[in-house]
Amino acid sequence: MTPKKANSITIMDTEIAPGSSTELNFSVANLHTNAPVDVPIIIERSKWEGPTVLFTAGIHGDEVNGIEIVRQMISKGINRPKMGTIICIPIVNIFGFLQKVREFPDGRDLNRSFPGSKSGSLAAQVAYKLMNDIVPHVDYCIDFHTGGSSRFNVPHIRIDKEQDELSILAKQFNAPFILHSKNLNKSFRSACQKKGIPLLLFEGGKSNSIDAIVSNTGVNGSKRVLHHLGMLRSNFKVSSPKKSSIVITQSSWIRAQASGMFKSEVKVGSHIGKKDVIGHITDPYGKIHHWIKSSQEGFVINVNEAPLVYQGDALFHVSTAVQ
Repeated sequence: MTPKKANSITIMDTEIAPGSSTELNFSVANLHTNAPVDVPIIIERSKWEGPTVLFTAGIHGDEVNGIEIVRQMISKGINRPKMGTIICIPIVNIFGFLQKVREFPDGRDLNRSFPGSKSGSLAAQVAYKLMNDIVPHVDYCIDFHTGGSSRFNVPHIRIDKEQDELSILAKQFNAPFILHSKNLNKSFRSACQKKGIPLLLFEGGKSNSIDAIVSNTGVNGSKRVLHHLGMLRSNFKVSSPKKSSIVITQSSWIRAQASGMFKSEVKVGSHIGKKDVIGHITDPYGKIHHWIKSSQEGFVINVNEAPLVYQGDALFHVSTAVQ
């Protein structure tokens, strides 16, 4: 089939021609000093008609591993499409990124503020601007996240089990795991679903940290999705996956039964058996030694890497059912 030439599009009052590279400024509020805060939106267009894919990261300001994934895609030119349009927003929550924290300055979580409000809180205004200025132009979205509070996530894709198109895209991405999870109320994923836009949510690593394996997984998975959509240029190689993603349909947390100094004995992604010793908790004086045994068999999705924990803290996220 002969490709069709693309037409110009208009985003945020800027006309963007086919085959062009454009950087827009996504800005809502200045700093206290009245200095502007620029949030670059990097748009690359092919001369040929095709889908529009949005890559977002940094919705939580401390989730720098997702930012690193989008940065690599831009730096390597993966975001210059063979057909269609690729929009990259490496840092959505620039305010949290500057402070190395998850939330906005007002303490609000952007990923609980969608679809936003034109005159609401700062987080709500950013959510509103994203949903009204950018998302209407998009056909697909991949949103990058990490674990928080020292909790290291194995690289995986989260989707709602009822979404057939997302299931196909998730298998193309081919992260080690696919986790079935319901959309959270007022999340970016939920807001996109209501607009009929398929969104893959990638989780990997932990906050305020960059992990090379997680980054490579995110970049390679994105390349596979773009290849599936016919958008990846021929000079980029798509590695053949050694095995298919493991689909986790149910999971649960193993929590600390005591407070103290915590050390894990297992790595994320590993398979554990019921009653396996997976960690231990001690006190600073050498009087207590509490062995943590797995209450179930399954794959370890998340490990808490905090050295100090309280009774009831979530330590391990483990699958309870897989496909």
